[in-house]
Amino acid sequence: MERFYRIAEKNIRISSIYEKVHTYCREYATDAFERPDISVNITESDIAYERDRSVLQSSDADLEILAVYRKIAEEMPYSGTILYHASCICVDGEGILFAAPSGTGKSTHARLWREYLGDRAFMVNDDKPLIHVGRESIKVYGTPYNGKHRLGRNVSVPLKAIAIIERAEKNRTVKATPEEYSKLYPRLMQQMYRCMDVVAFSESLELLDSMLKRVPLYVIYCNMEPEAAKTAYDVIFSVKN
Repeated sequence: MERFYRIAEKNIRISSIYEKVHTYCREYATDAFERPDISVNITESDIAYERDRSVLQSSDADLEILAVYRKIAEEMPYSGTILYHASCICVDGEGILFAAPSGTGKSTHARLWREYLGDRAFMVNDDKPLIHVGRESIKVYGTPYNGKHRLGRNVSVPLKAIAIIERAEKNRTVKATPEEYSKLYPRLMQQMYRCMDVVAFSESLELLDSMLKRVPLYVIYCNMEPEAAKTAYDVIFSVKN
C-alpha cells in the first residue's frame, strides 16, 4: 500500500503492509510526488524490531505505525530536523516546547495553558513534534504522531522557548543561565530521538546544540494547579524577560 504525505515540509512516500498507518496519517496526505524527499518501505523485519522493543501487546498494524515514524526520524536530521519527545503549544503565534520524561505532567501543563489562555493557545503536537533548526529560524511542526489523545494540528510555528517541567509544591518559573545549560543538557538530549545511524545521530546532536544556543530555556516548577500556567506564562512572556 503506497501513499504520499507532506510532513515538516518534506514529501514522504510510505509503502506499508497494513492500511492502518495511512488512516493514522490521513490529515497529512498529499498528491503523489515522482521524487519524494523520503521513501519509507516497511518490511516484516521492521515490525519485528518494534515488537522486540515494545513493552505493550500491540498488533502488527500498530507496530507498523511506530516503524514508519522511526524511519522518517532517521532521515530527518540530514534536512536539519529532529524528532523531539515533548508537548508543543502555540501561544499568540509562537511555540512553547514543554520537555519532560513521560508521566511528569507536560501534557497536563499544556492543558492548563490552553484553559488559561483560551482561543489564544492551541496544541501543535502533544507528544512527538518535529523541529527544524534552520539558519534564520527554528520551527516546530505538527505531525500525525501527536499522543494518545491525538492533540495537534498540521501547522508550523516559530519556537519561542523551551521549558523543562518539574513537579513542585510551589509554582515558579526561572530562566536558565548559560552556566546551567551543561547541567540540563543530558535531560534535554534524553528527550531527543537518538538515531541508530551514527552520522544521523551526530547531525542530531549538532542541531540540538544549535537550538539550545538560540532559544531561551526555562525550568517550570509547578503543582499542576490552574495558577501554574499563569505563573509560567508571566515569566516566559514578560516584556523584561
